[in-house]
Amino acid sequence: MDALDTARLGPQLVRALRGRRSQPALSRRLGYGSNVVYMWESGRRDPAGSELFRIVARTGGDPKAAWARFPVDLAEVDLRTPEGVAALIEQLRGAARVVDVAERCGVSRYVASRWLRGRTEPRLSQLLLLIEALTFRLLDFVAALVPPDAVPMLRAPWRELEARRRVAFTHPWSQALLRLIETEDYRALERARPGWIARRLGIRREDEEACLEALQQAGLVRWTGRRWEGEPVAVDTSMASDEERRALKLHWADLGRARIERGAEGYYSWSVFALSREDYERLRAMHVRYMKALRQLVDASAPSEVVAVVNAQLFALEEG
Repeated sequence: MDALDTARLGPQLVRALRGRRSQPALSRRLGYGSNVVYMWESGRRDPAGSELFRIVARTGGDPKAAWARFPVDLAEVDLRTPEGVAALIEQLRGAARVVDVAERCGVSRYVASRWLRGRTEPRLSQLLLLIEALTFRLLDFVAALVPPDAVPMLRAPWRELEARRRVAFTHPWSQALLRLIETEDYRALERARPGWIARRLGIRREDEEACLEALQQAGLVRWTGRRWEGEPVAVDTSMASDEERRALKLHWADLGRARIERGAEGYYSWSVFALSREDYERLRAMHVRYMKALRQLVDASAPSEVVAVVNAQLFALEEG
């Protein structure tokens, strides 16, 4: 998937958010005396990043809702302000280095540093660039704000992303393969050998071949002549249907059971308890925070040496 031109994306996103409102009407709702929305949509001006969230709020949306499936906590953050955008960027950044962010964004380390430290508020095109550089999920973010079909330049990339995600459901082990080819051990191979991946993951040779073929067809891996290399694309499955996600949960739950049956190494813990309904809701919130913290730790972890799976479960035993 080619890099998105965020200078073009910004105006199209503003247009999609405006919907049936006229440009002057939205400009007035934002508190402007002039038709500033026309300037934004024509690309003559690039609004501040916080203006995006003001537009979302003024057109009936929730600025924080787009981040519901990202590892950030925006409970005390007002995204409609420069300070709120700075807090968002700080959380998205995690442990990412300034030099790496600068390289991904195609800007100097000085510029990237000022964005990351909240000293300069990025313009809308720059904020979109940062979101992609820090999460590789810009498409998901935009899709949480407006239907992708409402943004002309996103129609084809979104269909491509959806096709890539389908691989995760038709070939559940493909996600483990993607992570394995990122590891130091795999990269150290002078030449990858058929069956090496299968032996490391404990799967059949046929599963390895099927997964690699599906990943290659989806553009998620490519053969360099010596080994497989993955593309820096986040294939996030949280955007899928409940049925699709349920199938994946069953796959990894079944794997955990199989590992327990043969006494494989790992942590398989459980605790049965009784507690108040109020504390049960607190426990649910803790579970969500734990998974978000886990993703942040994994995203910042280097070098890549171990492929692992966390299958955390929390549910009330009293059905209904």
